[in-house]
Amino acid sequence: MTLRNTKSSYGWVAICLHWVVALAVFGMFGLGLYMVELTYYDAWYKGSLDLHKSAGLTIAALVFARLVWKFINPTPVGLSKKPLENLAGHLAHIALYLIMAALFISGYLISTADGHSIEVFGLFSVPATLTGDNQEDIAGDIHEWLAWGLVSLVALHALAALKHHFINKDGTLVRMFRPQK
Repeated sequence: MTLRNTKSSYGWVAICLHWVVALAVFGMFGLGLYMVELTYYDAWYKGSLDLHKSAGLTIAALVFARLVWKFINPTPVGLSKKPLENLAGHLAHIALYLIMAALFISGYLISTADGHSIEVFGLFSVPATLTGDNQEDIAGDIHEWLAWGLVSLVALHALAALKHHFINKDGTLVRMFRPQK
């Protein structure tokens, strides 16, 4: 079983982190869309907020772990024979990480605007460190735009993977499902 990346293939750790984060992003986006339609008096108003906050911090930790794993493992070489495609893929990955980081920060700023800490699944609290006038509203607007931007970029990323699989037939998509030999 190949846990670590090689120069030509992703290992199981990178593959699992990729898919867990990808599924979590779509789950959080769906939950976010659902939450904004709830009113204070809806039965799941507080529960959905608590879940969104806790899951967001958990995903932030997973993304951090993924970045650490990325830096201590070799990155497989791009399979495209077109340098521009490899560069576009590299820049898209950087943009995905930057948008996720900005989402985590804006989510934290929304959640702690009132000075209260964030309870993470009832296990521990993340303290509020920054508060300011209109912080919740400004961070909320930024968070929403970033979420739409992230989902759009993820969709583009998925379309590019499908293009590589069905048109280029270069194995790019397959290597995100299992390590290659």
